[in-house]
Amino acid sequence: MSDLTDLTIAEARGKLRAGDLSAGELTEACLEAVEGSGKLNAFVHKTPEIAREQAAAADARLKAGAAPDLCGIPLGIKDLFCTKGVASQAGSAILNGFKPEYESTVTRQLFEAGAVMLGKLNMDEFAMGSSNETSTYGNAVNPWRAGNSEAALTPGGSSGGSASAVAARLCLGATGTDTGGSIRQPAAFVGITGLKPTYGRCSRWGIVAFASSLDQAGPMTKDVRDAAIMLGAMAGHDPMDSTSADLAVPDFEAALTGDIRGKIVGIPKEYRMEGMPQEIEDLWTRGKEMLRDAGAELRDISLPHTKYALPAYYVIAPAEASSNLARYDGVRFGHRAKLSQGDGITEMYEKTRAEGFGDEVKRRVMVGTYVLSAGFYDAYYNRARKVRTLIKRDFEQAFDSGIDTILTPATPSAAFELGQTFDDPVQMYLNDVFTVTVNLAGLPGIAVPAGLDSKGLPLGLQLIGRPWEEGDLLNTAYCLERSAGFVEKPSRWW
Repeated sequence: MSDLTDLTIAEARGKLRAGDLSAGELTEACLEAVEGSGKLNAFVHKTPEIAREQAAAADARLKAGAAPDLCGIPLGIKDLFCTKGVASQAGSAILNGFKPEYESTVTRQLFEAGAVMLGKLNMDEFAMGSSNETSTYGNAVNPWRAGNSEAALTPGGSSGGSASAVAARLCLGATGTDTGGSIRQPAAFVGITGLKPTYGRCSRWGIVAFASSLDQAGPMTKDVRDAAIMLGAMAGHDPMDSTSADLAVPDFEAALTGDIRGKIVGIPKEYRMEGMPQEIEDLWTRGKEMLRDAGAELRDISLPHTKYALPAYYVIAPAEASSNLARYDGVRFGHRAKLSQGDGITEMYEKTRAEGFGDEVKRRVMVGTYVLSAGFYDAYYNRARKVRTLIKRDFEQAFDSGIDTILTPATPSAAFELGQTFDDPVQMYLNDVFTVTVNLAGLPGIAVPAGLDSKGLPLGLQLIGRPWEEGDLLNTAYCLERSAGFVEKPSRWW
């Protein structure tokens, strides 16, 4: 049964449609894998009853011969997505006990396409983190190990549970969200593919908000083809989300020809950071060579405001979080603190938030409230917004000059040990140095596994595409994936 969980979405789709495999069999194999994965702490709310019910419905559709691409495919759902009747806590104690009476648009579309939900996946609290160490459920753990070490490694964040589950073959794919790199960074850390679509490509309705102008849902899969298949089901206009783009959803999988001859790939000099590990530099060089050998033209470009991206992001994102998280007050849903005699509504707010929010969330809310306050709004928030505009313009000028795709490293290092940088917020924030520009500019970006470091840990490369041209981006990623030939999997120890 365990061999079934090694299947990609595309492989499973073929077997399901041919009748060589049933959705029930595939779902049971994944449920068995989930049950045996406790040490990874990837799944935090298991839904076997729902999975079996959805698998039975998928088998009926398959038998009828009108099955969509994802029909019968078992997926994991990040805990940030509201799922009707199923705990949806965003990794936070303040939403303890919250079970929505509605379904997020993305999960509804996946289920309408016949996907099977195995359960909800671990994540950093309210998607605030780069290592999955801020979760109320405890740390998610990377299925990879460094050399002969038994030290637990981070799967990245905030979509750490999604990354760990896909890499460990617990599910065939998973949903993630990306506010500053939270799909691409964990994907690179565990050796899978992670796609952040153009802002507005996937609806944000029913996804617990962190920073509304930056958040975007996307697929986390074993390979590029699977990402294309999943994105096709996740994407589309949603009248419930005012930021959702009213654009047709192309056939992303059909774009995967692997032919990138004549394409122009930009190499931004600003991504060659001081102190960047040699292994990351070497990987980037190999990536350039692979794309050149495939017929692409490499061109050096400048994105001069890149150095301001991280500080601008860590002003804008906390400011939006400060506003979004004000709704968690103990009045309407989730956790409510026990009050002492004489306590009023102010005390209820204070005690509920003190008990319900973790340290990182409190830190970001305080920073966000500070930069939005009357005395500092222009000095910090407005200035950060202006920098964001300049960063977006840098990319626009690059694409206007003929650049089709931009190649960069995905992360500044391989996965690090849990606890290694947890007490140093600034060091933790530096994990997003290569990814935040994409969110600030609203562009699509994808992380593709491209090699191993000296300790045998995965390393990824990032491709950044033109807005709304995910098909072209996925095709370049497909070419890079084939050239890199990354087939390694973590050895099972959990």
